[in-house]
Amino acid sequence: MTQRGLHEAATGDHRVVAETDLAAEVKHLLAGGQREEAAERFGAIIDRQQRRAARIAYHYLRDPAEVDEVVQDAFLKAFVHLPSFREDLFFELWFTRILVNACLDRLKAKARRTRWLVPSDAREHLAAEGPPSSEPSPEATLLAKERRVHLEAAIDRLPTRQRTAVILSHFEGRSAREVSVVMGLNESTVRVHLFRAVRKLRGLLDRDGWTARGRHAPDRTSSRGA
Repeated sequence: MTQRGLHEAATGDHRVVAETDLAAEVKHLLAGGQREEAAERFGAIIDRQQRRAARIAYHYLRDPAEVDEVVQDAFLKAFVHLPSFREDLFFELWFTRILVNACLDRLKAKARRTRWLVPSDAREHLAAEGPPSSEPSPEATLLAKERRVHLEAAIDRLPTRQRTAVILSHFEGRSAREVSVVMGLNESTVRVHLFRAVRKLRGLLDRDGWTARGRHAPDRTSSRGA
């Protein structure tokens, strides 16, 4: 059974199979010189992948404007390179590799441009601009926002491969096998990166006191009634 067949049998995820078949159709249209029709069909793939791609890019860039740009660039690159797409694989994983590489390239370029101009804590200010918490309590909202900022800052401090493994596995819910396809590594290496990343994140958060705060949050209700 092919990798596609194994994945569909294991997960029952017919959506990614449909997208892969659609990508194969676009590839065949390009091969036949039907570029306009291919672009129109590729638009259906963009509609399916847009939100997921933006979510992944946000984990890296934390700036909505940059997220929009890098996602558009990734879709354009995917369309241009679609003739090299292997139809026995999944388009979603193939495209995710393109997107992740685009995000990493943008971060490297940004670091080169702003090394002498941007203060070292600028990334944390960008992280604070993320989607607000839906907690009704102002105190809970503030605490959740602070935790999110600290977690994002800690993730930013991970080595590149560990950060990608964490984002795809823990935030996107991808299996180690799927992450290995995206990262071009074997599955056991991905698991090692995940183990080391989680251990380092715990160390960073412990050092800042955030894991202890989560375990021993004060009971504000009882203190008010005292």
